Amino acid sequence: MGKRLSNTAIQNFHEQGYYLPLDVASVEEIQEMRRQLEAFEAESGGALQGTNRFKNHLLFKWLSDLIRSPRILDAVEDLIGPNLLVWSTDWWIKEAQSPQFVSWHQDSQYWGLDTRKLVTVWVALSPSTTESGCMRILPGSHLGPDLLHKDTFHDDNMLTRGQQIENIDENLAVNLEVDTGKAVIFAFRIAHASHPNRSNDRRIGLAIRYIPPDARQQYAETDSATLVRGEDTAGHFELEPEPVCDFDPVAVKFHRRAEEERRKILYHGTDWTTHRT
Repeated sequence: MGKRLSNTAIQNFHEQGYYLPLDVASVEEIQEMRRQLEAFEAESGGALQGTNRFKNHLLFKWLSDLIRSPRILDAVEDLIGPNLLVWSTDWWIKEAQSPQFVSWHQDSQYWGLDTRKLVTVWVALSPSTTESGCMRILPGSHLGPDLLHKDTFHDDNMLTRGQQIENIDENLAVNLEVDTGKAVIFAFRIAHASHPNRSNDRRIGLAIRYIPPDARQQYAETDSATLVRGEDTAGHFELEPEPVCDFDPVAVKFHRRAEEERRKILYHGTDWTTHRT
């Protein structure tokens, strides 16, 4: 048995490419996180958009604590080992009745990370349902070949470059519905997408990207990550500071530089200075 997941759950994850639901926090704890997020949005003049939604664990102490939660780390350790780095945290916020969507894509095609062990823990801060535009995946697609993507830069596509896979058989897709305080874990290479939010509440998702230390960045000379469990046994990433409070000056300074490097990676191979948001 693993620390958090059964042997059957671990085997199913490796075969199908996903696991749900993972209990991450109580509804009350998640509601407080949402309150803090939305208070920041109100003070900042709007929802987090574009590349401003990346690596916020360097800005918010409560988010820095969440990525280190044993409830999450025990499950991730069962899947990729005892030494764990967080490569990124990304917000995926769809406003109520919003046309925004996520096209079919594989994360592995544009992050530059040389590993098959990256897993994403997608935490629901509000109900993620079919109506609100929950994640859709193609089970087992992480075991197949790399799929051809094209960049569209579509205005309503939440992906940085609007990259999409064409000719997906939607009949094979599975909706991954999770309630507030629960999460989905999915594999790096799995094909996934999501429809617009047709509900009357915001769909707020937080994606936490966990990698083992032996992963490498191929699209940039430097990249950073946060050590959250075990040891950094390889030294391939610059280790990020842990904030001691919200907007810790040391972590904020690091965040500015790390966010710029992340932008370059995500727009690798494009005229990113023109298209960046």
